[in-house]
Amino acid sequence: MNQSIAQHYLEDSLASFRAYKKLAEKALAQVSDDELFAAIDEESNSIGVIMKHMAGNMLSRWTDFLTSDGEKPDRNRDMEFVIESQTTKAALVVYWEKGWDCVFKAVEQLKPDDFARKVSIRGEEHTIVQAINRQLTHYAYHIGQIVFLAKHFRSVDWKSLSIPRNRSAGFNEYLEKKLQTGEREHRFEAAVGYVSEAAGDKES
Repeated sequence: MNQSIAQHYLEDSLASFRAYKKLAEKALAQVSDDELFAAIDEESNSIGVIMKHMAGNMLSRWTDFLTSDGEKPDRNRDMEFVIESQTTKAALVVYWEKGWDCVFKAVEQLKPDDFARKVSIRGEEHTIVQAINRQLTHYAYHIGQIVFLAKHFRSVDWKSLSIPRNRSAGFNEYLEKKLQTGEREHRFEAAVGYVSEAAGDKES
């Protein structure tokens, strides 16, 4: 792969990981401690379970990313879907942060030259692009679940993290103004910024 393209891919991947983490945490900020561990039915996972599973996956996949299989022998995946009675929100957040820290450190250490290498996940060979895309899409899937559940719990009090209904034209105008002033935001941040600005206009 062309070195400049590889470097751009790494930078964009890292930015996407950080943006998805921030999106999840903006949703998490809107739920109570009880809601964090509440499942909406017997077949659904709570937000807490999703966070625990994601962190366990991250620690397994990204520890020694280039030199060991992404499915570590000491990983207990089944227990990632169990919230033990003594589990607290604080402990869960610490584990969540530990998982993300492992992701960020691993991706930050990658260099364009590493794209000539292969890594394995459960014995299956992956290119660096395949391995990163596999994890990025996996985390986006679960973060979508977190946002959905948080929105369900907050109902009409939900603070939107995306473009509100029937407000696409206003959002496009907001983006155009940002571009004219040279400001660049990740699309998630832009949506939140627009909602915040629109709310401020209503109050004034």
